[in-house]
Amino acid sequence: MRTSLLGAGLGLKLEHFPEALDATAEGLWFEVHPENYMVDGGPRRLALQSLAARHPLSLHGVSLSLAADVAPDAAHLARLRELVQRVQPVLVSEHLAWSTWRGEYAPDLLPFPRNHQALARITDNIQRTQEALGRAISVENPSHYVHLDGHDFSETDFLTELARRSGCGLLLDINNVHVSARNLGTDALGYLDAFPVEAVTEIHLAGHAQDPVLGPALLVDSHDAPVGDEVWQLFRHVIARVGAVPVLIERDGNIPSWEELMRERAMAAQWLPAKRQAA
Repeated sequence: MRTSLLGAGLGLKLEHFPEALDATAEGLWFEVHPENYMVDGGPRRLALQSLAARHPLSLHGVSLSLAADVAPDAAHLARLRELVQRVQPVLVSEHLAWSTWRGEYAPDLLPFPRNHQALARITDNIQRTQEALGRAISVENPSHYVHLDGHDFSETDFLTELARRSGCGLLLDINNVHVSARNLGTDALGYLDAFPVEAVTEIHLAGHAQDPVLGPALLVDSHDAPVGDEVWQLFRHVIARVGAVPVLIERDGNIPSWEELMRERAMAAQWLPAKRQAA
């Protein structure tokens, strides 16, 4: 299936699997973290394959560690390739971050200085991943919580060059843009106006929370609340530039009812332009 046929989707939670399987909303699709399904069998894997037979799927990884100083783990890539071949997702994506160090996994998606060395390394890691999977992937802009020194590029310039060199697409997470702008004191609208929209394959929308200690001085990309008003405003601002790309509602904590998620999905769907015709 072509991504031009996708509308607004939802991050799949297993408690909503029966409703997801039977859903008939136009343009609906689902996204999962592949790490939860990279197994040889079992009920979780069977459930995903059943859903893939009914609805378009996207695989959104959290552990390839593309910004690490080593190549992606070959065994991990082999398991991911097997899952891709099995469920035939319309999109595969990862984060612009690192999470491994000398064979150990960190529980976070960590930042890095956007310098020329990092650009070359991450380009190579993306190309290795794409060669292993036999398809292009998309890379998500990160959330930021502290200032880092040593940048040679703005983030939008870095992503532009990364997409050009590697051939990857870009996943534009608008909640990440809002959280980062608030935390670092930068301009969210200026970021979106500079974003290379020609490379965008998908948009994410999510909720955030205030840090329990610092309060509104530090926002956390928590995915445990409805999409905030500021994020909806940014989405409406950018969608005219991006066009009819798939948009996803992410919700990973304080999971609401299926009906509430579908209402939030409908809010995103109403702002999407008319679908592009499949070539």
